[in-house]
Amino acid sequence: MLQEILEPTPRITAQADRAAGFVDDRDASVIALLHDAGPLLLCLSHLRWDFVWQRPQHLLSRASAHYRVVYFEEPILTAGDGPQSLDLHVSPEGVLIAVPHIPAGTDPTTIVALQRSLLDTLLLELGNAVAVAWFYTPMAMDFAGHVQATTVVYDCMDELTLFRGASPRLVLLERQLLDRADLVFTGGRSLYEAKRGLHPHAHLFPSSVDAPHFQQARSDRTAPPSDQADLPHPRIGYFGVIDERIDYALLDAIAVARPDWSFIMLGPTAKIDPASLPRHPNLHWLGMKSYAELPAYLAGWDAGIMPFALNEATRFISPTKTPEFLAAGVPLVSTPIADVVTDWGTGGMVSIAADPDATIAAIEALLARPIEPWLTDVDHRLSQQSWDNTWGRMMEFLDSAGSHADRSAITAADDRRTIPRPD
Repeated sequence: MLQEILEPTPRITAQADRAAGFVDDRDASVIALLHDAGPLLLCLSHLRWDFVWQRPQHLLSRASAHYRVVYFEEPILTAGDGPQSLDLHVSPEGVLIAVPHIPAGTDPTTIVALQRSLLDTLLLELGNAVAVAWFYTPMAMDFAGHVQATTVVYDCMDELTLFRGASPRLVLLERQLLDRADLVFTGGRSLYEAKRGLHPHAHLFPSSVDAPHFQQARSDRTAPPSDQADLPHPRIGYFGVIDERIDYALLDAIAVARPDWSFIMLGPTAKIDPASLPRHPNLHWLGMKSYAELPAYLAGWDAGIMPFALNEATRFISPTKTPEFLAAGVPLVSTPIADVVTDWGTGGMVSIAADPDATIAAIEALLARPIEPWLTDVDHRLSQQSWDNTWGRMMEFLDSAGSHADRSAITAADDRRTIPRPD
Protein backbone atom coordinates (compact mmCIF):
# COMPACT_ATOMS: atom_id res chain seq x y z
CA MET A 1 0.00 0.00 0.00
CA LEU A 2 2.68 2.53 1.01
CA GLN A 3 4.72 1.70 -2.08
CA GLU A 4 1.75 2.68 -4.23
CA ILE A 5 1.41 5.94 -2.30
CA LEU A 6 5.07 6.82 -2.58
CA GLU A 7 5.29 6.33 -6.34
CA PRO A 8 5.96 8.20 -8.49
CA THR A 9 8.85 10.11 -6.94
CA PRO A 10 7.50 13.17 -5.04
CA ARG A 11 7.81 16.49 -6.83
CA ILE A 12 10.36 18.96 -5.43
CA THR A 13 9.75 22.54 -6.48
CA ALA A 14 10.70 26.08 -5.62
CA GLN A 15 8.20 27.79 -3.34
CA ALA A 16 7.05 30.13 -6.08
CA ASP A 17 5.99 27.15 -8.21
CA ARG A 18 3.03 26.48 -5.96
CA ALA A 19 1.55 29.93 -6.48
CA ALA A 20 2.38 30.24 -10.17
CA GLY A 21 1.80 26.66 -11.28
CA PHE A 22 4.52 24.09 -11.88
CA VAL A 23 7.46 25.25 -13.95
CA ASP A 24 10.52 23.30 -14.95
CA ASP A 25 13.05 25.92 -13.96
CA ARG A 26 13.88 26.21 -10.28
CA ASP A 27 14.97 29.40 -8.67
CA ALA A 28 18.69 29.92 -9.34
CA SER A 29 19.50 30.20 -5.62
CA VAL A 30 17.81 26.84 -4.96
CA ILE A 31 19.73 25.19 -7.80
CA ALA A 32 23.01 26.62 -6.51
CA LEU A 33 22.51 25.19 -3.03
CA LEU A 34 21.27 21.84 -4.31
CA HIS A 35 24.43 21.42 -6.37
CA ASP A 36 26.93 23.01 -3.99
CA ALA A 37 29.76 20.70 -2.98
CA GLY A 38 30.08 21.99 0.58
CA PRO A 39 29.53 19.83 3.68
CA LEU A 40 25.84 19.29 4.39
CA LEU A 41 24.08 20.20 7.65
CA LEU A 42 20.54 18.84 7.72
CA CYS A 43 18.30 20.41 10.36
CA LEU A 44 15.00 18.78 11.35
CA SER A 45 12.78 21.32 13.09
CA HIS A 46 9.26 21.76 14.43
CA LEU A 47 9.54 25.55 13.98
CA ARG A 48 8.90 27.52 10.80
CA TRP A 49 11.96 29.41 9.62
CA ASP A 50 9.77 32.38 8.68
CA PHE A 51 7.97 32.47 12.06
CA VAL A 52 9.50 34.09 15.15
CA TRP A 53 13.25 34.70 14.83
CA GLN A 54 14.88 32.71 17.62
CA ARG A 55 17.58 30.18 18.45
CA PRO A 56 17.47 28.03 15.26
CA GLN A 57 17.65 31.05 12.98
CA HIS A 58 20.46 32.69 14.95
CA LEU A 59 22.59 29.55 14.95
CA LEU A 60 21.90 28.12 11.50
CA SER A 61 22.28 31.42 9.69
CA ARG A 62 25.80 31.46 11.13
CA ALA A 63 26.27 27.80 10.26
CA SER A 64 25.59 28.65 6.61
CA ALA A 65 29.03 30.24 6.43
CA HIS A 66 30.55 26.79 7.07
CA TYR A 67 27.95 24.32 5.80
CA ARG A 68 25.33 23.91 3.14
CA VAL A 69 22.39 24.18 5.55
CA VAL A 70 19.05 22.51 4.78
CA TYR A 71 16.19 23.33 7.15
CA PHE A 72 13.50 20.65 6.87
CA GLU A 73 10.24 21.78 8.43
CA GLU A 74 7.14 19.97 9.65
CA PRO A 75 4.60 19.37 6.86
CA ILE A 76 1.82 21.72 5.83
CA LEU A 77 -1.44 19.84 5.28
CA THR A 78 -3.01 21.18 2.09
CA ALA A 79 -6.56 21.04 0.79
CA GLY A 80 -7.35 18.87 -2.19
CA ASP A 81 -6.21 15.46 -3.30
CA GLY A 82 -3.06 16.44 -5.19
CA PRO A 83 0.26 14.62 -4.69
CA GLN A 84 2.67 15.39 -1.91
CA SER A 85 5.42 17.85 -2.77
CA LEU A 86 8.40 19.60 -1.22
CA ASP A 87 8.65 23.33 -1.74
CA LEU A 88 12.13 24.81 -1.60
CA HIS A 89 13.30 28.36 -1.17
CA VAL A 90 16.51 30.00 0.02
CA SER A 91 16.33 32.39 2.95
CA PRO A 92 18.19 35.73 2.84
CA GLU A 93 20.73 34.10 5.17
CA GLY A 94 21.54 31.42 2.59
CA VAL A 95 19.65 28.53 4.23
CA LEU A 96 17.71 26.12 2.01
CA ILE A 97 14.21 25.86 3.49
CA ALA A 98 12.34 22.64 2.68
CA VAL A 99 8.59 22.62 3.39
CA PRO A 100 6.66 19.37 2.85
CA HIS A 101 3.10 19.71 1.53
CA ILE A 102 0.90 16.69 2.21
CA PRO A 103 -2.83 16.35 1.44
CA ALA A 104 -5.07 17.05 4.43
CA GLY A 105 -6.81 13.96 5.73
CA THR A 106 -3.77 11.72 5.19
CA ASP A 107 -3.49 9.25 8.08
CA PRO A 108 -0.56 9.70 10.52
CA THR A 109 1.33 6.58 9.44
CA THR A 110 1.25 7.65 5.81
CA ILE A 111 2.28 11.22 6.72
CA VAL A 112 5.45 9.80 8.31
CA ALA A 113 6.12 7.63 5.24
CA LEU A 114 5.62 10.58 2.89
CA GLN A 115 7.95 12.79 4.92
CA ARG A 116 10.61 10.11 4.75
CA SER A 117 10.14 9.75 1.01
CA LEU A 118 10.36 13.51 0.46
CA LEU A 119 13.47 13.74 2.64
CA ASP A 120 15.17 10.81 0.90
CA THR A 121 14.45 12.29 -2.51
CA LEU A 122 15.91 15.62 -1.44
CA LEU A 123 19.03 14.01 0.04
CA LEU A 124 19.53 12.05 -3.17
CA GLU A 125 19.45 15.27 -5.16
CA LEU A 126 21.77 17.03 -2.69
CA GLY A 127 24.29 14.34 -3.42
CA ASN A 128 26.64 14.68 -0.46
CA ALA A 129 26.63 12.54 2.63
CA VAL A 130 25.20 14.36 5.65
CA ALA A 131 28.02 15.85 7.73
CA VAL A 132 25.73 17.00 10.56
CA ALA A 133 22.16 15.94 11.35
CA TRP A 134 20.82 18.65 13.67
CA PHE A 135 17.57 17.84 15.49
CA TYR A 136 15.29 20.34 17.23
CA THR A 137 12.45 17.87 17.65
CA PRO A 138 12.61 14.18 18.56
CA MET A 139 9.46 13.67 16.46
CA ALA A 140 11.69 13.82 13.37
CA MET A 141 13.18 10.48 14.40
CA ASP A 142 10.04 8.87 12.96
CA PHE A 143 11.02 9.84 9.40
CA ALA A 144 14.70 10.84 9.67
CA GLY A 145 16.08 8.38 12.21
CA HIS A 146 17.56 6.32 9.38
CA VAL A 147 19.68 9.18 8.00
CA GLN A 148 23.38 8.45 8.32
CA ALA A 149 25.44 11.44 9.45
CA THR A 150 29.01 11.95 10.59
CA THR A 151 27.75 13.85 13.64
CA VAL A 152 24.26 13.88 15.16
CA VAL A 153 23.31 16.90 17.30
CA TYR A 154 20.26 17.27 19.53
CA ASP A 155 19.88 21.00 20.20
CA CYS A 156 17.27 20.89 22.95
CA MET A 157 15.80 24.37 23.27
CA ASP A 158 12.51 23.40 24.96
CA GLU A 159 11.03 20.53 26.93
CA LEU A 160 8.52 19.75 24.20
CA THR A 161 6.91 16.90 26.14
CA LEU A 162 5.35 19.50 28.47
CA PHE A 163 3.84 21.69 25.75
CA ARG A 164 0.10 21.71 25.01
CA GLY A 165 -0.80 19.10 22.40
CA ALA A 166 2.51 17.23 22.68
CA SER A 167 2.57 13.77 21.14
CA PRO A 168 2.66 10.90 23.65
CA ARG A 169 5.46 9.43 21.51
CA LEU A 170 7.83 12.29 22.30
CA VAL A 171 9.37 10.63 25.35
CA LEU A 172 10.18 7.42 23.45
CA LEU A 173 11.50 9.28 20.41
CA GLU A 174 13.66 11.54 22.55
CA ARG A 175 15.19 8.46 24.16
CA GLN A 176 16.00 7.14 20.68
CA LEU A 177 17.48 10.50 19.68
CA LEU A 178 19.64 10.64 22.80
CA ASP A 179 20.94 7.17 21.93
CA ARG A 180 21.83 8.36 18.41
CA ALA A 181 23.22 11.79 19.28
CA ASP A 182 26.94 12.49 19.47
CA LEU A 183 26.31 15.88 21.08
CA VAL A 184 23.47 17.36 23.12
CA PHE A 185 23.23 21.14 23.41
CA THR A 186 20.69 22.70 25.78
CA GLY A 187 19.19 26.15 25.52
CA GLY A 188 19.02 26.82 29.25
CA ARG A 189 20.34 25.85 32.65
CA SER A 190 17.23 23.97 33.78
CA LEU A 191 17.22 21.91 30.60
CA TYR A 192 20.90 21.17 31.07
CA GLU A 193 20.31 19.87 34.57
CA ALA A 194 17.47 17.69 33.25
CA LYS A 195 19.45 16.25 30.32
CA ARG A 196 23.04 16.07 31.57
CA GLY A 197 22.49 12.70 33.25
CA LEU A 198 20.97 11.27 30.06
CA HIS A 199 23.95 11.84 27.77
CA PRO A 200 27.74 11.86 28.31
CA HIS A 201 28.28 14.82 25.98
CA ALA A 202 25.65 17.34 27.06
CA HIS A 203 26.67 21.01 26.98
CA LEU A 204 24.97 24.17 28.20
CA PHE A 205 24.48 26.91 25.61
CA PRO A 206 21.98 29.38 27.07
CA SER A 207 20.24 32.09 25.09
CA SER A 208 22.60 34.63 23.62
CA VAL A 209 21.97 37.94 21.88
CA ASP A 210 22.67 39.94 18.74
CA ALA A 211 23.39 43.05 20.78
CA PRO A 212 24.07 45.47 17.89
CA HIS A 213 20.68 44.66 16.38
CA PHE A 214 18.74 45.48 19.55
CA GLN A 215 20.96 48.41 20.51
CA GLN A 216 19.36 50.22 17.58
CA ALA A 217 16.49 50.80 20.01
CA ARG A 218 18.68 53.23 21.93
CA SER A 219 19.10 55.54 18.94
CA ASP A 220 17.19 58.82 18.78
CA ARG A 221 16.99 58.32 15.01
CA THR A 222 14.68 55.29 15.29
CA ALA A 223 11.34 56.20 13.72
CA PRO A 224 8.29 55.27 15.85
CA PRO A 225 5.99 52.62 14.32
CA SER A 226 2.63 54.04 13.30
CA ASP A 227 0.53 51.62 15.38
CA GLN A 228 2.42 52.57 18.56
CA ALA A 229 3.26 56.23 17.99
CA ASP A 230 0.11 57.65 19.60
CA LEU A 231 -0.04 55.37 22.63
CA PRO A 232 0.49 57.25 25.91
CA HIS A 233 3.47 56.73 28.18
CA PRO A 234 4.53 54.92 30.22
CA ARG A 235 4.57 52.02 27.80
CA ILE A 236 5.18 48.51 29.11
CA GLY A 237 5.90 45.97 26.38
CA TYR A 238 6.29 42.29 25.58
CA PHE A 239 7.32 40.54 22.37
CA GLY A 240 7.20 36.85 21.56
CA VAL A 241 4.79 34.03 20.86
CA ILE A 242 1.47 34.49 22.67
CA ASP A 243 0.45 31.01 23.78
CA GLU A 244 -0.23 28.84 26.83
CA ARG A 245 2.92 30.09 28.51
CA ILE A 246 1.53 33.58 29.19
CA ASP A 247 -0.18 34.38 32.52
CA TYR A 248 -3.29 36.12 31.18
CA ALA A 249 -4.79 36.60 34.64
CA LEU A 250 -1.67 38.52 35.68
CA LEU A 251 -1.77 40.61 32.53
CA ASP A 252 -5.47 41.33 33.03
CA ALA A 253 -4.96 42.38 36.65
CA ILE A 254 -2.12 44.82 36.04
CA ALA A 255 -3.90 46.38 33.07
CA VAL A 256 -6.96 47.01 35.26
CA ALA A 257 -4.85 48.30 38.16
CA ARG A 258 -2.91 50.78 36.00
CA PRO A 259 -5.30 52.20 33.38
CA ASP A 260 -2.86 55.08 32.83
CA TRP A 261 -0.14 52.69 31.59
CA SER A 262 -0.07 51.35 28.03
CA PHE A 263 0.57 47.61 27.84
CA ILE A 264 1.83 46.56 24.39
CA MET A 265 1.87 42.92 23.32
CA LEU A 266 3.71 41.98 20.12
CA GLY A 267 3.63 38.51 18.60
CA PRO A 268 1.56 35.82 16.92
CA THR A 269 -0.97 33.75 18.83
CA ALA A 270 -0.50 29.97 18.91
CA LYS A 271 -2.50 27.13 20.44
CA ILE A 272 -4.96 29.56 22.08
CA ASP A 273 -8.15 31.25 20.92
CA PRO A 274 -7.40 34.94 20.27
CA ALA A 275 -10.96 35.69 21.43
CA SER A 276 -9.94 34.54 24.93
CA LEU A 277 -7.31 37.27 25.34
CA PRO A 278 -8.08 39.93 27.97
CA ARG A 279 -9.29 43.18 26.44
CA HIS A 280 -8.88 46.64 27.94
CA PRO A 281 -8.47 50.12 26.44
CA ASN A 282 -4.86 50.24 27.64
CA LEU A 283 -3.96 46.68 26.57
CA HIS A 284 -2.83 46.67 22.94
CA TRP A 285 -2.42 43.44 20.93
CA LEU A 286 -0.42 44.63 17.92
CA GLY A 287 0.25 41.27 16.29
CA MET A 288 3.40 39.72 14.90
CA LYS A 289 6.33 41.95 13.98
CA SER A 290 9.44 40.95 12.08
CA TYR A 291 12.80 40.65 13.77
CA ALA A 292 13.94 43.73 11.83
CA GLU A 293 11.01 45.77 13.21
CA LEU A 294 11.52 44.94 16.89
CA PRO A 295 14.13 47.62 17.76
CA ALA A 296 11.79 50.38 16.56
CA TYR A 297 9.05 49.15 18.90
CA LEU A 298 11.35 48.65 21.88
CA ALA A 299 12.74 52.16 21.37
CA GLY A 300 9.39 53.51 22.51
CA TRP A 301 8.99 51.38 25.61
CA ASP A 302 9.66 52.59 29.15
CA ALA A 303 9.86 49.08 30.60
CA GLY A 304 9.47 45.48 29.52
CA ILE A 305 7.51 42.62 30.99
CA MET A 306 7.74 38.85 30.66
CA PRO A 307 4.41 37.74 32.16
CA PHE A 308 5.03 34.01 31.95
CA ALA A 309 2.74 31.63 33.79
CA LEU A 310 4.39 29.20 36.16
CA ASN A 311 3.24 25.93 34.64
CA GLU A 312 4.59 22.78 33.02
CA ALA A 313 5.18 24.54 29.70
CA THR A 314 7.45 27.15 31.35
CA ARG A 315 9.25 24.85 33.77
CA PHE A 316 12.38 24.60 31.60
CA ILE A 317 12.22 27.72 29.42
CA SER A 318 15.14 30.11 29.07
CA PRO A 319 13.66 33.05 27.14
CA THR A 320 15.86 34.32 24.31
CA LYS A 321 14.15 37.68 24.69
CA THR A 322 15.68 38.32 28.14
CA PRO A 323 19.07 39.61 26.91
CA GLU A 324 17.32 41.18 23.89
CA PHE A 325 15.29 43.46 26.17
CA LEU A 326 18.48 44.42 27.97
CA ALA A 327 20.46 45.09 24.80
CA ALA A 328 17.64 47.41 23.70
CA GLY A 329 18.06 49.33 26.95
CA VAL A 330 14.59 48.40 28.20
CA PRO A 331 14.42 47.67 31.97
CA LEU A 332 12.64 44.38 32.51
CA VAL A 333 10.44 42.63 35.06
CA SER A 334 9.73 38.90 34.81
CA THR A 335 7.74 36.34 36.70
CA PRO A 336 10.05 33.92 38.58
CA ILE A 337 11.01 31.64 35.70
CA ALA A 338 13.85 29.47 37.06
CA ASP A 339 16.46 30.29 34.42
CA VAL A 340 15.65 34.01 34.50
CA VAL A 341 16.02 34.08 38.28
CA THR A 342 19.29 32.13 38.21
CA ASP A 343 20.94 33.85 35.24
CA TRP A 344 19.52 37.37 35.37
CA GLY A 345 17.81 37.93 38.70
CA THR A 346 20.84 39.17 40.64
CA GLY A 347 22.65 42.48 40.48
CA GLY A 348 19.58 44.35 39.29
CA MET A 349 19.72 42.97 35.75
CA VAL A 350 16.08 41.81 35.72
CA SER A 351 13.46 42.45 38.39
CA ILE A 352 11.47 39.41 39.54
CA ALA A 353 7.82 39.57 40.62
CA ALA A 354 5.34 36.76 41.16
CA ASP A 355 1.93 38.45 41.44
CA PRO A 356 0.11 41.56 40.20
CA ASP A 357 0.92 43.79 43.18
CA ALA A 358 4.61 42.85 43.09
CA THR A 359 4.71 43.31 39.32
CA ILE A 360 3.24 46.80 39.53
CA ALA A 361 5.65 47.73 42.32
CA ALA A 362 8.60 46.40 40.30
CA ILE A 363 7.60 48.37 37.20
CA GLU A 364 7.16 51.53 39.26
CA ALA A 365 10.67 51.05 40.68
CA LEU A 366 12.10 50.54 37.17
CA LEU A 367 10.40 53.69 35.89
CA ALA A 368 11.90 55.71 38.75
CA ARG A 369 15.41 54.21 38.59
CA PRO A 370 18.26 56.08 36.83
CA ILE A 371 18.98 54.10 33.69
CA GLU A 372 22.63 54.95 32.96
CA PRO A 373 24.29 52.91 35.78
CA TRP A 374 22.08 49.95 34.87
CA LEU A 375 22.99 50.26 31.18
CA THR A 376 26.69 50.23 32.04
CA ASP A 377 26.23 46.96 33.92
CA VAL A 378 24.09 45.54 31.11
CA ASP A 379 26.62 46.33 28.42
CA HIS A 380 29.43 44.78 30.44
CA ARG A 381 27.39 41.61 30.93
CA LEU A 382 26.30 41.36 27.29
CA SER A 383 29.82 41.95 26.00
CA GLN A 384 30.60 38.46 27.27
CA GLN A 385 27.99 36.70 25.16
CA SER A 386 26.86 36.75 21.57
CA TRP A 387 25.45 34.33 19.03
CA ASP A 388 28.74 34.54 17.15
CA ASN A 389 30.61 33.30 20.23
CA THR A 390 28.00 30.62 20.89
CA TRP A 391 28.23 29.27 17.36
CA GLY A 392 32.03 29.39 17.51
CA ARG A 393 32.04 27.23 20.64
CA MET A 394 29.54 24.82 19.11
CA MET A 395 31.79 24.53 16.04
CA GLU A 396 34.63 23.41 18.29
CA PHE A 397 32.48 20.55 19.59
CA LEU A 398 31.35 19.69 16.05
CA ASP A 399 34.93 19.59 14.81
CA SER A 400 36.00 17.41 17.73
CA ALA A 401 33.05 15.04 17.30
CA GLY A 402 33.63 14.85 13.54
CA SER A 403 37.31 14.07 13.97
CA HIS A 404 36.47 11.34 16.48
CA ALA A 405 33.89 9.86 14.10
CA ASP A 406 36.40 9.87 11.24
CA ARG A 407 38.99 8.12 13.42
CA SER A 408 36.39 5.57 14.53
CA ALA A 409 35.43 4.86 10.92
CA ILE A 410 39.08 4.35 9.97
CA THR A 411 39.63 2.05 12.95
CA ALA A 412 36.52 0.04 12.07
CA ALA A 413 37.70 -0.26 8.47
CA ASP A 414 41.14 -1.44 9.66
CA ASP A 415 39.45 -3.99 11.93
CA ARG A 416 37.44 -5.34 9.02
CA ARG A 417 40.60 -5.74 6.97
CA THR A 418 42.68 -7.42 9.69
CA ILE A 419 40.22 -9.60 11.59
CA PRO A 420 39.41 -12.87 9.80
CA ARG A 421 35.72 -13.37 9.11
CA PRO A 422 34.32 -16.62 10.49
CA ASP A 423 33.48 -19.34 8.00
